Amino acid sequence: VLLATALVAVIAAMVFGSLHLSTVAIDRTRDAASKDQVLRSTLRIMAEELTAGLSHTSAPWIGIDGQWEGQPADTVAFLTLGQFHAVESSQDTELVRIVYTREGDRLLRFVRRNLYGINDETVEQIELASNVKGFNLRYYDGQANLWSDTWDGRARTVPPASVLIELTIMQNEYDSQTVREWVSVGVQS
Repeated sequence: VLLATALVAVIAAMVFGSLHLSTVAIDRTRDAASKDQVLRSTLRIMAEELTAGLSHTSAPWIGIDGQWEGQPADTVAFLTLGQFHAVESSQDTELVRIVYTREGDRLLRFVRRNLYGINDETVEQIELASNVKGFNLRYYDGQANLWSDTWDGRARTVPPASVLIELTIMQNEYDSQTVREWVSVGVQS
């Protein structure tokens, strides 16, 4: 009886150990898939809005090259149509001002629905991603045929021809994933 009980206990321990390892592996896979989905959807949102990006003398396209703790933390501000991602445009204009920036380990999206508003009540803030290690943007000047880390729309009358987005997300405390997306500005698909 003792031998049978010990044998059953050993088999039960092996089964439950295997079940635990399987559960841990499934949870890790789901977590990685969830983070990858957040990363892809963030890039899709940014690509759609940047593609329709405009520059205007009253609200120029601005790209700032920044750093935070030695990693890229860029900021970009531009105009686009208010039809994107549940942003209702104001009665004053169909244009909205979009700002993407990295603050700490978060990628934030600010939207100003009323360009002519004088207070911050018309500014909406959304966290697009967390655990962000790097957010880097590069701008292609089609007239000069060169890439730049910054863009000053006050000195140029047109937005960049293309934008390269590099977003790095920490998967865990040791591993990170970087995704790059090329966006042609002013090209509607």
